[in-house]
Amino acid sequence: MNSKIWALARIALGLVFLWAFLDKVFGLGFATKASMSWLSGGSPTAGYLAHATTGPLAPFYQNLAGSGFVDWIFMIALLGIGISMVFGVCMHLAGWGGALLMVAMWSASWPIENNPVIDEHIIYALMLMGFGSTSIGDSWSLRTWWKSTGLVMRHPFLA
Repeated sequence: MNSKIWALARIALGLVFLWAFLDKVFGLGFATKASMSWLSGGSPTAGYLAHATTGPLAPFYQNLAGSGFVDWIFMIALLGIGISMVFGVCMHLAGWGGALLMVAMWSASWPIENNPVIDEHIIYALMLMGFGSTSIGDSWSLRTWWKSTGLVMRHPFLA
């Protein structure tokens, strides 16, 4: 039973990333208005990096706001992490890369207003590292098949 709970946690975490990707691409009206969607010419990183950054690293992150390169890397990361977590493939790369993204987002708004140390970004980072470095949550996934493919056999970091 525990493996099913962890599988649900993995899938739910993946859906968090996929939802963020879809909302930023199409402007579904939740975090992103349609007029600000990526398809409408908006920047998926500009709002957060320009206005939500605080603390000693704020100037660094504010300089990245609206960069086309940063937008593409961010959106590819959201999509890749989301797909990886939902389907249980490429877990090492998605887990550790996703953890790096979450720590970067945490550091962009550090110190956090309600808790100077822990927020959801740190919790997500820990979960991503766990899924990326263990086989926990492998139920309901394509991970066994994925790890047996020629691509992963030649490039084990893709496991």
